[in-house]
Amino acid sequence: MRRPFLLILDVVFLCAATIFAFILRENFEISVARLLGFAPYLLATAVASLIIFSIAGVNRTIWRFCSVPDYLRVMTAVGAVVVGAVALTFSWNRLEGTPRSLPFIQLIFGIALLVGARAIHKLRHDARQHRKAFGAFLRPASPLQQVTVLVVGISKLTELYFQAAAELAPGRIRVAGLIGSNDRHVGRLVASHPVLGDTDELESILDDLEVHGVTIDRIVVVLPFHSLGDSERETLLRIERSRSIMLQFLGQDLGFNFGKPVLISKIGGAAWSQRTSNLGLQNVSFHIPPETLEKIARRRYWKTKRFFDFFIALSAIIVLSPLLLVSAACVAASVGFPVLFWQQRPGLGGRPLRLYKFRTMKAAYSPDGKRLSDAERVSPLGSLMRRLRFDEFPQLFSVIRGDMAVVGPRPLLHWEQTEAQSARLLVRPGLTGWAQVVGGRHISSDDKAALDVWYVQHASLLLDIEIALRTILVVVLGERISTGDIEKAWSDLGESGIVRRPAGTKFPVVLGGVRV
Repeated sequence: MRRPFLLILDVVFLCAATIFAFILRENFEISVARLLGFAPYLLATAVASLIIFSIAGVNRTIWRFCSVPDYLRVMTAVGAVVVGAVALTFSWNRLEGTPRSLPFIQLIFGIALLVGARAIHKLRHDARQHRKAFGAFLRPASPLQQVTVLVVGISKLTELYFQAAAELAPGRIRVAGLIGSNDRHVGRLVASHPVLGDTDELESILDDLEVHGVTIDRIVVVLPFHSLGDSERETLLRIERSRSIMLQFLGQDLGFNFGKPVLISKIGGAAWSQRTSNLGLQNVSFHIPPETLEKIARRRYWKTKRFFDFFIALSAIIVLSPLLLVSAACVAASVGFPVLFWQQRPGLGGRPLRLYKFRTMKAAYSPDGKRLSDAERVSPLGSLMRRLRFDEFPQLFSVIRGDMAVVGPRPLLHWEQTEAQSARLLVRPGLTGWAQVVGGRHISSDDKAALDVWYVQHASLLLDIEIALRTILVVVLGERISTGDIEKAWSDLGESGIVRRPAGTKFPVVLGGVRV
């Protein structure tokens, strides 16, 4: 009964948006004759929406769990309804009595109402979790706090594992997905966790997760070892040997002993150390005293900023909705489906965040399993979208959800986010940030870290407006290094005692991307 109700609700919402668009088009001067002329188009909208919404399945999504692909599906469905309504009305009376600009206004209001209703419902559901987010400010983010697992097998033991993890290790285990036993499970959800494939695809699934920034620490097998086929056993054991991923059988050991974290002992601090050693942050750390942390976390500006972020993101989605649809269509034609790419990165308080972008590159691996270089993967359209920052548009939905902000430190990959710069996790990551407008890709990671920490300490409405305006200049003119801003950040952080270096080393560390 719930799904038909949601379908009818969506149809009512779109019809209401159509009526409001008509009233606005007529400048609030409505006559009986104009209403009679408008009635066929309204009826066509209702009929088209019933058919297209049912086919698109927009009513099958649970609103409080909506994600970016769900919003894009709704936007596409609304666009199809508008086209269908125009076609039906044109075939009936050649659009007599229907203003030619009405479909465009209807499209904008329809997307705003249907997507906005879902976003608001999700925001209400997530409000309690977001209120707790400020408590995460004061907890240092560490890659050792969480272990990412891949669960092999779907049975009652799978549900038991999820329940035990929630009760015995809250926040310590993150499930990246499940491996099913056959194709019919692929794409379905088990306790909100996706089934990514079967055991024959396990190695390619691990490769894909790596591309998305997800490193698997453990593979938890909930099936008895003797129930696995010979090829499945060999695949699991080969992965354990070649990738240094811990293989755990639930029947033998539930695996909730965190005496020595697997992230370092098993997948090797060597890999982690090698990555962080390339970041240039071995000798630099940023330390903010606890009392200063609490003062920063409880600033009233964060609530004001959240209001502006939501309003700006919602307005941008409404205004740019036609461009979003065109971009999605171009991506589909250029690199194929899916049109969205995501990577897991540390967000507010170090919590995992999915960073969505329009795809600008083809698959990371060729059909024969060879890893392709970025130059081989990127498309000409992808290069243009990156240059104009169009690929970042889907992150506007993350801003509405509260996972991101319009302005803030850009989220890093998990191996780039070191303990030395955990202070940048005090605020929501942004679509653009101080480091991006001061130098972007042309400055060192030391400089970026200093600029991000400086922003956390000095964030204000005027600074956010300046960053937004300078972002426009970066898009138009390209990235340029502002040495003065970099020097000021290092100087201010040094004077406040936030920057720490071993005894006997000199300050400043890096200026304009060059060590001095």
